[in-house]
Amino acid sequence: MFAVTRLCAFAFALALAGCAPPAPARRDPAVRIASVMAFDAARFAGRWQVAASHTAGCAGAEMDWAARPDGFALTGVDCTGAAPAPLAAAARVLGPGARIAAGRAFGGDPVWVLWVDQDYRVAVLGTPSGRWAMIVARPGAARADLVAAARDVLAFNGYDLAALVAQ
Repeated sequence: MFAVTRLCAFAFALALAGCAPPAPARRDPAVRIASVMAFDAARFAGRWQVAASHTAGCAGAEMDWAARPDGFALTGVDCTGAAPAPLAAAARVLGPGARIAAGRAFGGDPVWVLWVDQDYRVAVLGTPSGRWAMIVARPGAARADLVAAARDVLAFNGYDLAALVAQ
């Protein structure tokens, strides 16, 4: 009987979680947003570490973007929700520019690469809905000047920098 009661309580908690309001927008919707037009998916492929995100607890979280003919195979940690979560998805580049669909990964939002430095060491990922954004860097490549430039890109695109958790 006790196990059934616990099971019912767990099911009820899950049902309530499904009714929770969506994450608040962290971007001013009045500000226009744009993705990188000269995006090279082959150069973007590889391992990235989270340098800053809207999700606490993602310090150094890694994501692997393995190149596929139709886009990427994603593995690692998804740092776009209330807490870090496993990341395992197929993603495809939609265009124009660096607009990526990754199914249910990243909260189901389209992922836009808003900026990447010319050597593909640091990049800014975000979503037009404004639910999340993050700065990612190649392992060992999160130079202070590049991370500062990435923060400027987020501000330019209307993101709330105060809500960004630096890793």
